[in-house]
Amino acid sequence: MAVIPAPTESPALRALIDDRYAQLVARCRAVGVPLHDDAGVAERIRRTLLASDFAFETWRNQPQLLAPQGLERLRASADASARIEALKLDPDEAACMSSLRRFRHAEALRLVFRDVNGLDDLPETLSATSVLYEALLGAALDWSERALAARYGHARGEDGSLQRLVVVGFGKLGGGELNFSSDIDLVLAYPQGGESDGARVLDNSEYFVRLGRQLVRLLHEPTIDGICARVDLRLRPFGNAGRLALPFSAMEQYYQREGRDWERYAWIKARAVAGDRSAGKQLQEMLRPFVYRKYLDYTAFAGLREMKALIDAEVARKDLADNLKLGPGGIREIEFIVQLVQLIRGGREPSLRVRGLLPALTACEARGHIPTVRAKALRQAYVFLRRLENRVQMMRDAQTHDLPDDDLTRERLALVLDYPAWEPLAEELAKHRDIVATEFEAVLMPEGGAKASVPAADAILWQGACDESLDAGVMEASGFVPGGEAAEALLKLLQASQLRAMSARAREQLDHLMPRLLAAARETAAPVACLLRLCRLVQTVARRPSYLALLEEQPSARKRLAQLFADSAFLAERVIAQPLLLDDVLDPRIDQLPLKRADISAEIAHVLTTLDEREAEAELERINEFKSSIAFRLGLAFNDGRADAVATARRLAALAEAVVNAVAALAEREVVAAHGRLPGEGSGFSILGYGSLGGEELGFASDLDLVFVFDGQRAHAMSDGPRPLDGSRWYQRLTQRVMNWLTVLTRAGRLYEVDTRLRPDGSKGLLVGSLEAFVAYQQSRAWTWEHQALLRARPVAGDAALNGELVGVRRRTLAVPRDRPAVLAEVSSMRRRWRAERDRSGAGQIDLKQGHGGLLDIEFALQGLVLAHASSSPYLLSTTGNAGLIEVCRDAGLLDIAQANCLSRAHAELLRRALFCTLDLRSRIAPRDAELEAMCSDVSVVTRALGFEF
Repeated sequence: MAVIPAPTESPALRALIDDRYAQLVARCRAVGVPLHDDAGVAERIRRTLLASDFAFETWRNQPQLLAPQGLERLRASADASARIEALKLDPDEAACMSSLRRFRHAEALRLVFRDVNGLDDLPETLSATSVLYEALLGAALDWSERALAARYGHARGEDGSLQRLVVVGFGKLGGGELNFSSDIDLVLAYPQGGESDGARVLDNSEYFVRLGRQLVRLLHEPTIDGICARVDLRLRPFGNAGRLALPFSAMEQYYQREGRDWERYAWIKARAVAGDRSAGKQLQEMLRPFVYRKYLDYTAFAGLREMKALIDAEVARKDLADNLKLGPGGIREIEFIVQLVQLIRGGREPSLRVRGLLPALTACEARGHIPTVRAKALRQAYVFLRRLENRVQMMRDAQTHDLPDDDLTRERLALVLDYPAWEPLAEELAKHRDIVATEFEAVLMPEGGAKASVPAADAILWQGACDESLDAGVMEASGFVPGGEAAEALLKLLQASQLRAMSARAREQLDHLMPRLLAAARETAAPVACLLRLCRLVQTVARRPSYLALLEEQPSARKRLAQLFADSAFLAERVIAQPLLLDDVLDPRIDQLPLKRADISAEIAHVLTTLDEREAEAELERINEFKSSIAFRLGLAFNDGRADAVATARRLAALAEAVVNAVAALAEREVVAAHGRLPGEGSGFSILGYGSLGGEELGFASDLDLVFVFDGQRAHAMSDGPRPLDGSRWYQRLTQRVMNWLTVLTRAGRLYEVDTRLRPDGSKGLLVGSLEAFVAYQQSRAWTWEHQALLRARPVAGDAALNGELVGVRRRTLAVPRDRPAVLAEVSSMRRRWRAERDRSGAGQIDLKQGHGGLLDIEFALQGLVLAHASSSPYLLSTTGNAGLIEVCRDAGLLDIAQANCLSRAHAELLRRALFCTLDLRSRIAPRDAELEAMCSDVSVVTRALGFEF
């Protein structure tokens, strides 16, 4: 890398650097150290002197670092771990402490030299600093263990196993992003109780306390060589009042019973940095439920707010407004923004459980939790602030986050950071801090959030409900008409057992939230309906403070929720049944949704990898939660007008297909585990989707029409597992497992209702049949209406080879030449029969599906056309959906442009109205209006012109 050009220095600064460079030359000469200042060496030494008084002192004390070999060490890209093994620590404690400190100073000088001369970027410098202190911890701990073992032997567990200390690093050490002169936050632990095996026995509790004290003494105690590391043990359980080291069981008990919110934030970055690292991972896994909660955890806001208040008080008390770490817009606020996302969502998204700030920010951005524009601004600010902070500390190896106030030091900082003077540096600093402060304020205290004042009138309403003095008149005067229902809902809510069992803190939270929900409901188009549904939701989540916190902390979510509860009874019921969907109300974006089957399948696979244990029940529950979330967000997008009906129905079908695939794979895994595999490639099992699934026209509450087929050649083969089955029974077991898991009621709800009556011989036939039986039935015994159903069928899951064969069977079956008049007559007869049995149209309403000119008239007409002409135009069989069939029939000349346009418009509009009926929890029956009647009449004209008598 090229040498950085020498800055333009003031005379005073130039004189200082000249003098110090001369002193170093003289010192080398005095001790016989050769200093070759050619090939840019002098420029790099001078730039290092510009940046750091610590570097000058270290070179003066260790002039051998200016010799060719010493300069090669400073230029080396390998971090301290490559040289720590060569450090031989003397058994004498004083000599050991001296060696540790001199090693630290030399390695710290290397960090300064490489950083200020552009040989490392910021992440490399922070990582190398962390590695240095891990190496020092490891060396000091090894020495301490040897010293203690010589007197007391080795610590043993109650089972006789060797016990070692686990040194857990927190903060920037844990995150691998340590400051140049930071202290190191440590917690000491050991796996289990017991005693040492030496001649002088020590209980493990005392053994590891002594070991911890020795470790801290080696690193922290000042000597003539200074200190090696500033060690802070205050993050341990009970702080300074707690024991220096605790067994894992005591750690777990403490965090379960006593753990506070700030400790959850601290443990985000924690990792074992020395000692028994394997046991350290076990400790972290043990404490993971404390840090990352199973469900979305919006209570993290309260903990963050409390920590911020304490920091602000310290800033005010110590006048730290310009502090790079703690001041407004400082490093800590960036960390809080990212860690808040991690705590809220990390329990469900392991990809967010990363320690370093920059990797965590990238993970939050990748999952869409921090928008790219915001992430970029935070990243730039963080890099700028950490770089400046590091250079401030490198100046004198001081643990400070304050900017210097003397002109000479400011000039040195500016020049070494490649600014011509202090003023431009200060301006850029102010810009970054303003951005961070604004972002943090928006996250911590959004307008209308928990810290906003409670609406006075609505606080009075809620208090009236609490006092049982609320009546219909008061509610109607407040905008809730009819008031009787609204008042009764509030009073009923207060009498619910869930509310009576609330803790004092949770009840206080509820009393703060309810006036806001009343205000939000009043602003909607249906205040009473909205309030009634909100009361049911509050009753459901009363014992789950995280959801109450979400509604209290996020005014945007509160407003969206109220609008949704007023607009859509169906989506409201989904939220009440599955409060986890509240997160989707908060973040209703459709642009980041996986919308294609392959993308949805990939996302399901990702979701399942986030489970800590891969077992069927947990996987089913997670698949159900995922399906509910995607379907709900598709409902939001349709309800808000951000997606049309045809696209929404197609996406719901893609979601169902992906879910069926996931469940089939899960079922196959379980059957194979119990009974082994059948011989042959692939599973030999296929699932056909019929009806609205096959036609890619699924509704929000549609069931799935499925038919199961297997490779008949494997019917008599035996599986190779511990409990072998013949092929027929193996496929029956697999089909039953798929059916059960698609329809079973879990804590997250039911995936789908499934209808299998379209299989050969209907309800009388076998649940799963062979390919050969399927072919024989379709070619010789199927009715015309069954071939109509086959038109909409397609493989949605299973063995790729068998799926390909089924596609061919469908094509050959449907492409058989048919008598056109006979087809039209049979299709018309079946349509009239269905209408007579199922049409719910009346004088003032039209059945959108079964009525004259409705969706089924369009569907039957298209199916009749395809069956009558597929033998001469086989490409008519290339699609299964009605929208696609309209296009291929037009292209084949079976529909003229006007007819195709009429059917296309009617299909889209009828589907739109039908979906809205579902969202309003109404059957698909719409009031007659001029537009609807005209549209249905046009459809009837087209179907009659095509030769159908519906």
